[in-house]
Amino acid sequence: MPFSGVSVLDAASLTIGGIFFVIMVWAAAMSVSESEHRAAGISAVLALVVPAPYVAAGLASFPHQGLVTSVLLGATAVTVLTILVPTKRSRALVDDTPRGRIDERDIMFSRRLLKPGTTRFQEYYRANPEKKAPDDTFRARPGLLAKGSSGYHAQAFAAADASFSTIERLRAHVDGEPAPERVQISVDAITAFVKRWALKLGAVSVGCTKLKDYHLYSTVGRGDDYGKPVTLDHPYAIALTVEMDKGMLDRAPLAPTVMESAQQYVASGVIAVQIAEFLRNLGYHARAHIDGNYRVVCPLVARDAGLGEIGRMGLLMTPELGPRVRIAVVTTDLPLAVSERRRDWSVIDFCTHCRKCADVCPSQAIPLEGRTPIDGVLRWQIDSEACFTLWCAIGTDCARCVSVCPYSHPDSLLHNLVRFGVRQSTLFRRLAIVGDDVFYGKRPPPAELPGWMTLKA
Repeated sequence: MPFSGVSVLDAASLTIGGIFFVIMVWAAAMSVSESEHRAAGISAVLALVVPAPYVAAGLASFPHQGLVTSVLLGATAVTVLTILVPTKRSRALVDDTPRGRIDERDIMFSRRLLKPGTTRFQEYYRANPEKKAPDDTFRARPGLLAKGSSGYHAQAFAAADASFSTIERLRAHVDGEPAPERVQISVDAITAFVKRWALKLGAVSVGCTKLKDYHLYSTVGRGDDYGKPVTLDHPYAIALTVEMDKGMLDRAPLAPTVMESAQQYVASGVIAVQIAEFLRNLGYHARAHIDGNYRVVCPLVARDAGLGEIGRMGLLMTPELGPRVRIAVVTTDLPLAVSERRRDWSVIDFCTHCRKCADVCPSQAIPLEGRTPIDGVLRWQIDSEACFTLWCAIGTDCARCVSVCPYSHPDSLLHNLVRFGVRQSTLFRRLAIVGDDVFYGKRPPPAELPGWMTLKA
């Protein structure tokens, strides 16, 4: 007898009720520490509600108590096993390899730099007349970090601009000549060194891949080399991510998001520039690819380096932080031990059924439907014009999609247990989508500005 005067069934029922109580109290405490007050309140209520049937079955005396308790425990066991037992992919992974290169001149960050009346402006829209009308729309808005935008915040915008100015200064150091003598070192040893050093410098994940043709832009779209073909004969690439602070992104689309975004562009850029310089010191060619000075499409490189999958919002979804990262890349001719791409169908399946980012997108730029064939590749197509026009209206880079994504929760034991279940089970994924809406809200409102940011000019 586990307890004096208590049957085995009663003891089991009380034990399970106690386990559920502890789990929900722990979840409530963790939610309080994350300032997720809605989740904390619901967890606290469930800490009383969920164990109640088990406590009643274990302590109360009523007809057929043994049968009722047995049914309750059996149903619990079946439910837990059904949710947690791994399920195989419901269909084969499709080929999502791009068929060609992207012209960097066509991306919004390049088009925003075109100045009306210039030869470059006229040549671009002569070649792409269909883009003129939507681009006139975003140019009619105040613009990113602009006074007059709906999200204008003098201090925050000045801070973000300071970060972007720092990145501009970093661009002079992305490339250079290698040392005349090459240091000979084993592939495995140098790869391990680079990865560990990148983590020490502040990266949250690092991977290496062979550089593929579709990783490269076809034509340079920014800077002094505008219009030149991208030629890069480096056979290897190192991709790294840095974390964007969740507390800042919880304010999306308010000013803290653009502050945080710019800061982490600097952080990832600094690490990439350091790694590139380090490789050149060893006698190898290396180039850092940082904000505003890319020759590669960073999310594709990072995906193929094993750092995540491309989700519904068109961003890299990392296992630890979802899309709440910034990416930088270093390409080199130093031989590296490449990482295998970790194709994770659970991410695609989750994004297919979740749609939370699309539901809350203020510009409706994220598609609600499933992936569609685009240029021969099955993927989600983002309406970049609608997205960027909103940015120019509010003055920030929005990030509502990132802030509400269920994968963006902190890298903690509580959320990692959920992530584990999401990877394992189709049913768990469906329940996790519903659970995220219940605990955090289907359309969670932006958090208020932190006190230190409430000062106005």
